[in-house]
Amino acid sequence: MEQRICEHVHPGILTIQAMLRKIDRLRLPIASRRDVESILVRQVSEELDRALPWQAGHGCQTAVISRLIGHAVGLTSEELHHLKLAALLHDIGLLMLPAHLTENQAPLEPESYVAIQNHSRLGATLLEPFSFLREASVLIAHHHERWDGSGYPYGIRGRFIPLGARILSIADAFDAIHVPGISDHTLRNRIALRILLVASGTQFDPALIEVLCHQSSLSLFRSVVS
Repeated sequence: MEQRICEHVHPGILTIQAMLRKIDRLRLPIASRRDVESILVRQVSEELDRALPWQAGHGCQTAVISRLIGHAVGLTSEELHHLKLAALLHDIGLLMLPAHLTENQAPLEPESYVAIQNHSRLGATLLEPFSFLREASVLIAHHHERWDGSGYPYGIRGRFIPLGARILSIADAFDAIHVPGISDHTLRNRIALRILLVASGTQFDPALIEVLCHQSSLSLFRSVVS
């Protein structure tokens, strides 16, 4: 199945790979490396937005939320950097799937749903050869694992899931939640948080959900996710 899927990669993948290859070849001093990588990967995420216009901006918003949670739990600056890169690129594996699986909003057949579940692993496989994205690719590979072990692609559970991937999972879901008929950002965020609370301890790390709840009470959170 994976070979059939990869035969239908989005043409934007070639552009993105070329961009990532140029970044990977840069030999930058440590002092400026993170800033330059962040700027250039954000440009790559804009190319991803053009390829997946129905979710344009999702990577950037996921990165903002991920960093808020990561900073609150004491991640190092290097860990926060890799988390940001992972968030910006976490859905790149969708471009490795046939177009009808990502463009059609109709309910998926079981075989199609299994194919969609491959996107996190395919994305990680695509990014792993680039040395500056190796840590980020691990987080991307696991961002659809679940706290109770029922996630994909590997079915690992609890603290066996990398911390950054657990954070990314929450940030991804929080930004992706659509609340029909609600235009007020504060109300939308409150509803989205309640939805995540229901899945705390099953889909999501409960301790990290508590962190998100605390962050949601701060004006900083409300301003950056609006």
